[in-house]
Amino acid sequence: MKQFLEFVIRYLVEFPDEVIITESPNGDTTVFRLAMRQTDVGRIIGRNGMTIQAIRALLSSSAARHGQKATLEIIE
Repeated sequence: MKQFLEFVIRYLVEFPDEVIITESPNGDTTVFRLAMRQTDVGRIIGRNGMTIQAIRALLSSSAARHGQKATLEIIE
């Protein structure tokens, strides 16, 4: 799942080398924390939050296929 997130997010941002994704298990849920340059945050969130909602939906469905749960947080 982390590789999937890296693939999607690196193609959306202007500075892909500065994207840092950390993964931490929290009970039965895996929490992915996303850190990047401040100017790229808007690209990930998208207009009215549509892009981040789509990424989270894809992440959740991918995790569900493996019998897991996952969430995505943006660290500013």
